[in-house]
Amino acid sequence: MPHPRVVLAPTDADVPQGSLEALRDRFEAVRAELDLSLEYPADALAEAQQVAASPPSLPERDETDLPFFTIDPPGSMDLDQAMHLERDGDGHRIRYAIADVPAFVVPGGALDRVTRERGQTVYCPDVRVPLHPEVLSEDAASLLPDVVRPAFVWDLRLDGEGVITAAEVHRAMVRSVERLDYDTVQAAVDAGTDDDRFLMLREIGRRRIAQEKARGGASLPMPEQQVRQREDGGFSLEFRPPVAAEEWNAQISLATGMAAATMMVDAGIGILRTMPAPTEDALARFRRAARGLGVEWPEGQSYGDLVRALDRTDPRHLALIHEATTLFRGAGYTAFDGPAPDEREHAAVAAPYAHVTAPLRRLVDRFALVVCEAVSRGDQVPDEIRAALPGVPELMAASDRLARSAERACADATEAALLHGREGETLRAVVVDHAEKGMDVQLVDVPVLARVTGERAALGSEVEVRLERADVAAGQVVLVRA
Repeated sequence: MPHPRVVLAPTDADVPQGSLEALRDRFEAVRAELDLSLEYPADALAEAQQVAASPPSLPERDETDLPFFTIDPPGSMDLDQAMHLERDGDGHRIRYAIADVPAFVVPGGALDRVTRERGQTVYCPDVRVPLHPEVLSEDAASLLPDVVRPAFVWDLRLDGEGVITAAEVHRAMVRSVERLDYDTVQAAVDAGTDDDRFLMLREIGRRRIAQEKARGGASLPMPEQQVRQREDGGFSLEFRPPVAAEEWNAQISLATGMAAATMMVDAGIGILRTMPAPTEDALARFRRAARGLGVEWPEGQSYGDLVRALDRTDPRHLALIHEATTLFRGAGYTAFDGPAPDEREHAAVAAPYAHVTAPLRRLVDRFALVVCEAVSRGDQVPDEIRAALPGVPELMAASDRLARSAERACADATEAALLHGREGETLRAVVVDHAEKGMDVQLVDVPVLARVTGERAALGSEVEVRLERADVAAGQVVLVRA
């Protein structure tokens, strides 16, 4: 019997006007429950204002003649990365400028203390809880267009297949000449642009994706659920698939992270982003799930190639994507000073990898960048960085847990706000996962993922559920089998 085909949720849905006040109250309550303060400590804020006006450590090298450009979500002000691309024979040369946060943070100062406590920027739908004060993250340290900024400039050489043949990093003053967003770049490419920057970005991205496949890397096409604040002050819940330009851009960041990891491993000091390979038992369970859902998995095909080809609009594939999350667990940070750790790879990248491209928003990148720049220069890693490295993994683990909790709680509240007032309605859903006391479903008509208690149905099957309760203040949706 052919499997039924259903049309899954639209890309977004607006929260009804009558639920907005309760939703905003819930966002504030989530931050209070998690002790996420929007107020920056006075001593750290004063220090940030001082160093923004007079940075204590600016690079002497000047690369402001290179026309860097940035690609970020629309409206972003905390711009960590800017790029300059050029052809190099049948390959490419990438200059990737990363915000020089260490130029502003004095080791042992108040700003250093608070950023270690915070770990990363936490994004709530209505506000951000920033790692750094806005005077730095959205101004003095941000790679905004038409201003001169300090940066760590990664200089990467790629051959005609997209393989990195050389990599170094140095500090320099740079200038971005244009701020772009993913949709603008994608639209230009789709329209047949002759802007060689965009054409090179596509070439590099495609070549790096081919390299990822060849390494056995895996990219999980999980529908990304996002709560977005609209210009009118309302909120939308959406499943947002990335456009190709976003993936091409991500490949440049991944290439930089891989180059950084190799540099640190060779030097015997640094901090890696690691994730263990899936166990044989996990792969066996995933293969059984694929078989049960009728998804063909040819012998010899890697799990990475399989999940990369899954279709988020097919209920069976969607269920298998959710099952695949069990293969992508255990990510963490591994610091070392001496021989590199035995477990040094990130399984999804299928290579050693490090976070070095988002220092405005993530603490670990600040330390890793300083390590790499010292190694590239052939110098000793500063003592204060060496001393700090062992404690960074736990700081990041704690902030990761906090960020995930905030994101999930805000999404739960938005789901409740979206469904509030529809209690008693019967809704169509697709079963995407099994839980201990029920199952997880994705609603067909709205972008909501929720738990249904009681009797399970087959993965990938369409079921009808009844909305019993949508409590915005508790961030809770209660569904039962219809």
